[in-house]
Amino acid sequence: MKSIFFVIAILGLGIYGYSWHFFITLFIISFLVFFHELGHFLAARSVGVSVNTFSIGFGQKLISKHIGNTQYCISAIPLGGYVQLKGQDDTDPSSKNYDPDSYNSLTPLKRIYILLAGPFFNIFLAFLIYIALGFLGTHKLAPIVGNVLENSAAQSAGIVKNDKILSINDEIIKEWDDISKRVKLDPVVLQIQRESQTIQITLTPKIGESVNIFGESIQKPLIGISPSGEMIKVYHTGFSAITYAFNETARASKLIFQGFEKLITGIVPIKEMGGIVQITDITSKAAKSDFTVLLIITALISVNLGILNLLPIPALDGGHIIFNTYELITGKEVSEKVFVYLTYLGWAILLTLMLIATFNDIMRLKGDY
Repeated sequence: MKSIFFVIAILGLGIYGYSWHFFITLFIISFLVFFHELGHFLAARSVGVSVNTFSIGFGQKLISKHIGNTQYCISAIPLGGYVQLKGQDDTDPSSKNYDPDSYNSLTPLKRIYILLAGPFFNIFLAFLIYIALGFLGTHKLAPIVGNVLENSAAQSAGIVKNDKILSINDEIIKEWDDISKRVKLDPVVLQIQRESQTIQITLTPKIGESVNIFGESIQKPLIGISPSGEMIKVYHTGFSAITYAFNETARASKLIFQGFEKLITGIVPIKEMGGIVQITDITSKAAKSDFTVLLIITALISVNLGILNLLPIPALDGGHIIFNTYELITGKEVSEKVFVYLTYLGWAILLTLMLIATFNDIMRLKGDY
């Protein structure tokens, strides 16, 4: 019953804060978890492992049905989910089974294959969403000059406000972000549309100070221009959609790894860490605004879910991959005592991170951060 009261409280707060859009957030989170667990489920079944439980959500089981040897459930707390394989139970790490259809009877490589399947499904789902976004089109800043900085390479070369950059070194510029990707310290040739004229300008960018996504001051080659703020819709179709999806998925994955590095080194303060409350806030607001924005947020959450599960923390997929890699190299399992202690330590780390993230989320919503 406690799970029921908890979920009623969540629904009440969510509806109060975000109206019916909150249900879209719940659906997205549940679907992403379902897709992650589906990866584990299909991989396990493909190598003959029996699956005891496939649950979307945690806590009290609201809907439950046995099909074959598997119990399929929808549980009360829609903030996660799990697949319980025969012989593997993170809530009881000492419980093992060596029947032919058990997880423990597999070779380390096959276990790693099952463990990788969940994160892979999330990353692949993000890739598919980005393909869809390519065809639907996304709103981006137009490559139109808003301001030209004094004493900049752009000013020296004669670039003026409202110039539209068409190409750099014969590479087409579709959106503002394409410009920085093409700018190096070497001289560049810009094709510019100025009113009804198309003109060509050659300039050499200068090293200047900029700020990256993590708030760090960095030195990089700059032309010395800022955008006008005008928005355009950019499409990627055909093979271009696949390239776009691959690049966006890789970029999102790289940012997550960089974010953890900055968090560990202290460059990003721990108060910037967000959790499920922030995810709910961002997703519910996106559901109110624009469908393509909602898809972008969904893809980012999916990549996050995949990458986070690969972290080498016991109780996560990444932690189990480390255990199995050790067995693969040494030819012997991690001792049961060490395995149990490390798994419980992993749960403690995850619970601590969740509490910190939730505290930060609440403080952020209150406006104290």
